[in-house]
Amino acid sequence: MWKHDKISKHLWLPFLLALIMCGSEMDGKTYMDSYFVRGTKREKDAMNSLFALLPYESEAGPERFALVREIANEYKRQQDYRRLVTFLADWTDRHPDDPFNAYYLFMIAYAYIEMDAAPVAAMYFNLIVKNYPDLVVRGESIHLICLQQLISLEKDPRQKIWYYEDLISRFPEQSDMGVTWFMLAQTYGEAGEWNKAIDAYTEFVKYYGTTVPGFPNAYAYAKQMVDFNNSAKDWTFESLDALVNTIKSNMDAGNARQLWQYRARVNFFAHSWAQAGGDDSGMAEFNLSSFGSSGNLRYSDTLSSDSNSNEAYLRTWGWSHFTPIWYFYLRKIYFPLDPDIHGRWEWAGVYYGEKF
Repeated sequence: MWKHDKISKHLWLPFLLALIMCGSEMDGKTYMDSYFVRGTKREKDAMNSLFALLPYESEAGPERFALVREIANEYKRQQDYRRLVTFLADWTDRHPDDPFNAYYLFMIAYAYIEMDAAPVAAMYFNLIVKNYPDLVVRGESIHLICLQQLISLEKDPRQKIWYYEDLISRFPEQSDMGVTWFMLAQTYGEAGEWNKAIDAYTEFVKYYGTTVPGFPNAYAYAKQMVDFNNSAKDWTFESLDALVNTIKSNMDAGNARQLWQYRARVNFFAHSWAQAGGDDSGMAEFNLSSFGSSGNLRYSDTLSSDSNSNEAYLRTWGWSHFTPIWYFYLRKIYFPLDPDIHGRWEWAGVYYGEKF
């Protein structure tokens, strides 16, 4: 039985085709002038010359590795990826103890990428990582490259978690650990493993200044998640109506000091609309009780029209001569780690001035 019989059947179809056309006994001579030799005269001559050397390299070693790789590279130059796959699949099957089989399978994987068969390539990358010892070729680890490819190709978050964890465990010096920890946290979240997601975010925030492609506010988001997880969360409200009614009743009483007690204790912000979209982490450096006085505070009867099921804006005024209008930002809490908190509401910040 072929060594790769655990993989989908269409992986070994080219190999079976070669057996039918050439016979089951293959050596350097039977490769020549067979299914494996096609193309222009120059290409045929090149392949025949390489195949003629194979019988003289019976021992596994650098010389035979260089020869087999050159044959595969010649197919690559010809863009004949099907024969490249067939040749290397046959070779690894007939030489199960070849110490360079991981590299040959690696070349097969890339050939499938060239043939727009990324899922098949992923099967080979996975096979290499989980079943073959690592090889360092031209200073690069085959397993490292396979893991990077698998992270890019894999759709199943649970499989992707395994690849990230293996990358962190085995290749911390060759990886951008900040990016890796953040993406692992994201993947834990996709898999519903929220405790592990928080642990990964906690590791990520140690890498301050890391830029995560596709996540411009990665650090702020991760720090908010970690800080919120470590907080008492006793400022939350069961519903948006309950939160709004509490805010309004305190403003009616002119009780700015008491109102300030209802703001979020973690990740609360206070800035102008022009500063929106920046890093909102950290506590706003002001005390609400320093603004407003009894009888001066007012609010709109209804929430702003751009409010929705996850966030709302309440227009208020009477706070100061310089910026009398403030919009209270109210947010539904997204925290699946704690079902008792997830979906509740908090007063998360203040925007100074009229909305644009």
